[in-house]
Formats: sequence, structure tokens, C-alpha cells
Amino acid sequence: MDPTLLILFAGLIALMFFMSSRTRKQQKQQAEFRSALAPGQEVMTGSGMVGTVVAIDDAADTVTIESTPGVQTRWLRAAIAKRLDTPAVTDETDVTEESDQSGSITPADGSVDVPDDISGLDTAQQEFREQKRRENGETEGK
Repeated sequence: MDPTLLILFAGLIALMFFMSSRTRKQQKQQAEFRSALAPGQEVMTGSGMVGTVVAIDDAADTVTIESTPGVQTRWLRAAIAKRLDTPAVTDETDVTEESDQSGSITPADGSVDVPDDISGLDTAQQEFREQKRRENGETEGK
């Protein structure tokens, strides 16, 4: 038998082993995640429904999820895809400072003046910057 053919078969077997071990590792992680579910956690199902875990029935292997207040649905534990972590809330001063640094033309109060056509965009941005300079006490020459 040709040695290159033996090397090819050995490489194929090694590739199949590594692929199956990675799959087993992922399945183990998912099983650990699902077994660690607890009421109060925000989760997403495989189909994309987001809700809060209300109850877990280990005997039936089901999870009760509340998507909106008063609306509860039962799902198989295997249908839970991932846990959602709620994003950190930033106060308005952080958002306003970020907007000013990025050069956005949105005022701090949230109102937006949208021009009727694209030709007014440049003018609106210049007017906004001039207004900000006047509010900050800067002169035109700077």
C-alpha cells in the first residue's frame, strides 16, 4: 500500500476525532448551562423569544418563561439557547458627552431637525455647530 494513502487516512481519522471532540465539548457546555438555569434569569429560546425564567419542572424537563407581565409559556429545557445579561445603564450625561465628542448633530434634548432634502444637511450641521459655539461662549474666530 502507498505510504501517502496511509498518511491521508491517518489525517482524516485525526480530523474526525478532533471535530467530534469539539462537538462533545459544546454539547457538554450547553447541558451544564441548561442544568444551571434558575428562576429570575433572563433567557432567549432557540426561536428568539426572550423572557424571564419563572419556574423549572425537573420531572417534565420544562421551563416556564414569562415574556411580558402575566404571559407565561412552557418550553422544553433543550429549547433554551442562551442566557441574556442585561446591559449596563448609562446616565444621560455620558450619552450627551459621547454625542458631542463624535460630532453628532443631535441636540442633548433629543429633538432632531430633519431637512426636506439632502442639500440642507451641511447647512444644518454648520448651524448646529455655530449654536453650540455660542452656548459655550466661544467666538467665531477660534
